[in-house]
Amino acid sequence: MAYDLLIKNGTIVDGTGTPPRHGDVAIEGGMIAEVGTVDGSARQTIDASDLIVAPGFIDPHTHYDAQICWDPLLTCSSWHGVTSVIMGNCGVGLAPCTPHARDIATWDLVNVEAIPFDVLNKGINWEWQTFPEYMDAAARRGSGINLGFLAPLTPFRHFVMGEESMERAATPDETAGIKALVKEAVAAGAFGFTTTAILQHIGYQGRPLACRLASRDEFKAYANALKELGKGAIELALTKVTGILAEDECDFIDMLLTESQRPVTWLSLRKRTDRPGAYEETLRRSEPLVKRGALPQISNLPTRNQLDMRDPFIFSVHPCFKPAFNQTAEVQKKLYSDPEFRHAFRKSLEVPKGAFSGKWDSVTVQFVSNPAMKPLEGKSVQEIARERGKDPIDTLFDLALEDNLELLYAMALFEPIPELLGDPRTLLGVSDGGAHVAQICDAGYCTDLLGNWVREKQIMPLEHAIKRITTEPARFFGIKDRGRLAPGLAADVTIFDFNTVNCGSRPEWRYDLPGGGRRLVVTAQGIEYTIVNGSVLYEHQQHTGAVPGKVLRSAV
Repeated sequence: MAYDLLIKNGTIVDGTGTPPRHGDVAIEGGMIAEVGTVDGSARQTIDASDLIVAPGFIDPHTHYDAQICWDPLLTCSSWHGVTSVIMGNCGVGLAPCTPHARDIATWDLVNVEAIPFDVLNKGINWEWQTFPEYMDAAARRGSGINLGFLAPLTPFRHFVMGEESMERAATPDETAGIKALVKEAVAAGAFGFTTTAILQHIGYQGRPLACRLASRDEFKAYANALKELGKGAIELALTKVTGILAEDECDFIDMLLTESQRPVTWLSLRKRTDRPGAYEETLRRSEPLVKRGALPQISNLPTRNQLDMRDPFIFSVHPCFKPAFNQTAEVQKKLYSDPEFRHAFRKSLEVPKGAFSGKWDSVTVQFVSNPAMKPLEGKSVQEIARERGKDPIDTLFDLALEDNLELLYAMALFEPIPELLGDPRTLLGVSDGGAHVAQICDAGYCTDLLGNWVREKQIMPLEHAIKRITTEPARFFGIKDRGRLAPGLAADVTIFDFNTVNCGSRPEWRYDLPGGGRRLVVTAQGIEYTIVNGSVLYEHQQHTGAVPGKVLRSAV
């Protein structure tokens, strides 16, 4: 038989957790036809000798909701062997949206996901109003990899309630309208809905993100929509204290599991340097929920945020910072110079909130544009404060002002939890691909897992690591035709050199966003071929010109 594509002589790691085996993979009509010893010819043959042949990686936590409008390859994720992504996480997104609400939806993305307004304003083409129309527009536009959508609750509430969605809970009639829209989205193929309770997730004009004001009765109704359909999952951005699951948050997850009868995943389980043992307590507390299908998400990468005082996302949890958001640089400079504002921030830090613990030796000057300030790069705020004989908080703002708010800080926040990276009680991911574009880039978590944690540190077998980033996310979200190499499944395949695979660079700047906007990117090493729906997307890390991706649709 003549196949479309034949992958010969590879080491097959099929995504199920079974040991690697030598063999071939035959592809026909975008589907896997045979796995094993394949006789026959093909229109295209790949010699995979000395290479690993695995299912395409599935990233369960991205924010490419806007980037799909201008970047069909969804970089950086696709560079790292990712063939499918799930977007719409954390309750924020771009649909449904009426024309008069476009600025509000855009500013919500600016504030929660730290994507510059000018970039979004130039890049989003607004070909939709309803959520099904949004998915259909993505299908028409085409993409290099597969797109899976979650329905983010914020625009759904705004679509029904208008700006009052940022001020109050919904009435019973409004709740019924929002539930109907959520149900319509999931019926059309969305993989569930998402929300957030994180205090630093603020929306338009610094007001609470609309989904944060939803009542318990609302959430019961939206969860019931999934139960009635018999499909979908729920994603939650928690917690009030980062990495620590409180009793009321456990109760909330319990309610959602009960009312939806569907899986729940929540953000996130992290190792706090300032509170040793906190994650063990969270795991203990959440164990009954995990047994019922509520999986915490974890990352294999350390959290190293960059802080830009033009978009001080990490400090949005502090009410005194509300006047800083969505303002001109001149307004921000005046605010940051105000002794009363600085005093309010100092007092607010006395009570732990959000991700930053107030340790100024963990905040360093990453980049300055003022040549006279270059010697400060790499120094901590605490160190510079001592040299200047000043308070660290005054120093934080003084430095930003001296560099005309161009200065970037780097913040060391959390470390990976090695003992949990292979634990099936967790969902591995949290790349945030497409978000925080000038602050962090974790899209290379898959290649880092394989190169750093499996090859170098040997914390788990290769076949288990592959299962973690293929079968497990596919199973959680009900993507039944992907995540494994088996006849009859979609032909998404990543072929890599286990001797060299890794996240190949430190984050670097590129000015390739709409309007020349700046973002951090990370490249990959060792990814030799990426195949999506049977077509070669990348060959030796070079794009072939193909755009074979599909919009994935949920199935019962």
